[in-house]
Amino acid sequence: MPDITSLIVNPPHERNIFTNRTLNMQSIQLLGYDMDYTLIYYDVKRLEKMAYEHVKGKLLELGWPIEHLNYDPEMMIRGLVIDRKLGNIVKPNRFGYIKRAYHGTLPMDYKGMRQAYSRTLVDIRQSRWVLLNTLFDLSVGCLYAQLVDHLDRLKLPEVLGYADLQEKISRRLDLAYAKGLLKDEILKDPDTYIVKDAETPLALLDQKYAGKALVLITDSDWGYVREIMSYTFDRHLPDAMNWRELFDMIIVSAGKPNFFLQKQPAFEVVDEEGLLKPVFESLQRGRIYVGGHAGMVEDAFGMDGSEIMYVGDHIESDVHASKSILRWRTALVLPELEEELACLDQFRSEQSDLFKIMKEKVTLENQMIRIKIYAQRATFGYGPQSDMPISALYEKMDELAEKMSALDKRIKPLAIKAWKIFNPHWGLISRSGWDKSYLSRLLEGHADIYMSRVSNFLYRTPFAFLRSSRSSLPHDDELIEGPRRWETED
Repeated sequence: MPDITSLIVNPPHERNIFTNRTLNMQSIQLLGYDMDYTLIYYDVKRLEKMAYEHVKGKLLELGWPIEHLNYDPEMMIRGLVIDRKLGNIVKPNRFGYIKRAYHGTLPMDYKGMRQAYSRTLVDIRQSRWVLLNTLFDLSVGCLYAQLVDHLDRLKLPEVLGYADLQEKISRRLDLAYAKGLLKDEILKDPDTYIVKDAETPLALLDQKYAGKALVLITDSDWGYVREIMSYTFDRHLPDAMNWRELFDMIIVSAGKPNFFLQKQPAFEVVDEEGLLKPVFESLQRGRIYVGGHAGMVEDAFGMDGSEIMYVGDHIESDVHASKSILRWRTALVLPELEEELACLDQFRSEQSDLFKIMKEKVTLENQMIRIKIYAQRATFGYGPQSDMPISALYEKMDELAEKMSALDKRIKPLAIKAWKIFNPHWGLISRSGWDKSYLSRLLEGHADIYMSRVSNFLYRTPFAFLRSSRSSLPHDDELIEGPRRWETED
């Protein structure tokens, strides 16, 4: 008999499932799935370039002088925020303090950021701020930054300011998605835009045969869903099965986040051409619907929020909306997390060196502040005094300052390299400086679990007990294996 341990495969770190709130997968009886960038993963650079070129073309039709502009895939990352008031792209930390900013395509220096934001906190509930929520938003951010430069040079006289500029760009992209123009292009050449993945259908098969109900809940229209799911899933399913048989219910044109937040009418798709009939009673298993609302799903399956988990890539429309009202369990898919964790793994030895140097610097700083206070007391003649003469105290401070300066010279290139390992402009999506990023705060607040791909479920299986790690606090330092002081400095 073969060794049973040969069947147990631990995932590479970047393919793990990360847990904010402990979750027993055996208690989850229904999994709802978003489609785009969740079940279906696109080639980000190609898809966002297509979206960029489409909006650029519409603006060229207005006579805007932007022929020379091109999409830069490194200019934006998810989690950045557009400041519609000042025309900046900013990266806040978890508290909303802005740690890095660009005005247009030019980085702002520390003095400029301080002047603009010393009394300002980012709060995406305010209309001033627009969060780049998903990978679909990267083209919007890139074009917005480039056009701010044009607006500042008075080359867009018909634009009434930075907020108006953002609305014009977003409106044209939203219209393209609403009309299906970009998805028509994908269907013409799916091999160019879709990343093939045999593992995701297998992960869903595992869940289905473990007794879970699966529901597809997507904003995409039925015509697109039918074609793209067949293209990506059918080839990887058992011969007798097609993608529709994976799901106990299919809901298209869902209209998230309102699908989770308010009651909406539902229509059943009754033929392949998309003919609709209104639904006056409850939803039924095995059917395909347009619209409706989350309460109808709960009623159809006789389940409440604690038994349902929704998996999506949009932190507001998917996980926040389903969590805030319904208390469904939530999972966020962050495809770029895989690359970020791989970069961090490659930087591991240098990161260890950086922490050691920082620890040495902290030790010297602690010595400096103690000696400095004794020098102050000796100068003004109060409190406990040192046995050392004041001249010796100042000599020691000079010595410590030289040592810290030498350490700073070693720290700087490592810190710069650490900053640029994922993105040369913005650094990691999960951090802002040493602190957690604003996106990480939203992730912790709204997603029970998160992962780079749906297929990461393969490693943990439908029977997993997903435990959150012990949350660390500043006073945990030296008591448990938690972050040290220098990990949260900025």
